[in-house]
Amino acid sequence: MLKNAIGRFFTIKALLNKFLSTTVLTLLFSLNANAQQLPAEIEYYNDDNVTNQIPYFDNRFRIDAQLDEVTLLFYHKNGAQPVILVRPNGSKLNINNYPEDKVQWFDDSTFDMIKIKSPMIGPWQVIGEVQPNSKIMVVSEIRLEVTPLPEIILQGETLKMSGRLFNGDVPIDNPSFKDVLALDVDFFSTNNSAYDNFGAAPVKLASFRDDGRDLDEHAKDSEFTGEFKLDFAPGEWQPIYIVKMPMATRELRQKPVVVHKNPITISVATTQNINGEHIATFTIDNTLVKAESILIQGKVTFPDRQVLPFTVKQEKGLKRIHKIAFTEPGVHRIETSVFGDTINGREFRAQLPEFTFNVERAGNSGTSTLSGDTSHLTLEQKKAQAMANAALEAEKMAQALAQAKADQAAKIAQKEKETLFYIIGGNTLVIIIAALMFVFIRRKKNK
Repeated sequence: MLKNAIGRFFTIKALLNKFLSTTVLTLLFSLNANAQQLPAEIEYYNDDNVTNQIPYFDNRFRIDAQLDEVTLLFYHKNGAQPVILVRPNGSKLNINNYPEDKVQWFDDSTFDMIKIKSPMIGPWQVIGEVQPNSKIMVVSEIRLEVTPLPEIILQGETLKMSGRLFNGDVPIDNPSFKDVLALDVDFFSTNNSAYDNFGAAPVKLASFRDDGRDLDEHAKDSEFTGEFKLDFAPGEWQPIYIVKMPMATRELRQKPVVVHKNPITISVATTQNINGEHIATFTIDNTLVKAESILIQGKVTFPDRQVLPFTVKQEKGLKRIHKIAFTEPGVHRIETSVFGDTINGREFRAQLPEFTFNVERAGNSGTSTLSGDTSHLTLEQKKAQAMANAALEAEKMAQALAQAKADQAAKIAQKEKETLFYIIGGNTLVIIIAALMFVFIRRKKNK
């Protein structure tokens, strides 16, 4: 009987033992100096043929070493009541009854996370609807390893980054573990006055995911993928990867990187000839990229909202030309994607800032208003250009509104004129009819 009683408790086994196919729980905790050799996987002592289901009161585990602190993570059915813990001395801990100086309890719809200081040594029991088919882990140190950023990165690029969670030196392969984590990547300016991003606010770029979407190749393969677009000021930035849990946060800081200015600039020579073409020139700075590898794709949005895609193929030299047919005066918008290789052979894809240019009506004085790549302008010049463009748009809207009001007034005047005509015509007809009746009645009386 003693042997059977012992068989109902958990035992601690080696990390590389087989995974459980029975209901389990996850353990996360910090080890003290005397407990560094605690194995990283726990499973039920299995002396029968019971699989996939553990009897309600047999959810037991054992803490054999003196720990300064233990954090327990229990997955349960969505919306189920929080679990109840039974300590080795028979006393119970639940969400409504625990010593706050020694226990922290975080209750979520799908899990309970419980942190206990100096937990009792011996057999513990968990009562609740613990999720089946989980894996038991003992985590001594949660850490994230990510692929390093490329040596050359460009403004407007979209980058893919992969990372894995580790329990010490062992990868965490439990797919459910991601449900209690948030894995974010942020860029912080190094505030180096030699760069354009001096004093810039932190940028939250993306969250790591393991859902098989976008650039993540396989869902729930324990490889977390982050995709982010570098659509902010070039300069020196420090990437910081943040692992957030309900009661703990870990940061991974990589060495600072330089986000270089996009190597493609756009200029447009406009025409007012209805049979002519606007000439868009894409100029390549080959300091960091191979000019002959550059492929340009984009679309032009015309003033009438018509959209026309275009492609500029790979060529030699540092300039690429695209001709845009004249359709009508007004603001044109160019959205551009660039594909190519950096000088160290890495393929990249990047999005240029939207470039706009205005084609004025024939006879107007002045030159066309251009915007887009304005990095060569001072801040005051950029503000002045933006104000000029805004004023131009406001003037066009005012003209359109005045024309609309004039058209409306003309329609009202025409309608009033027609109404007056009908009134005069109607009154005249009534008078004629009344006169005829009067003559008819007089003649009848004379007879």
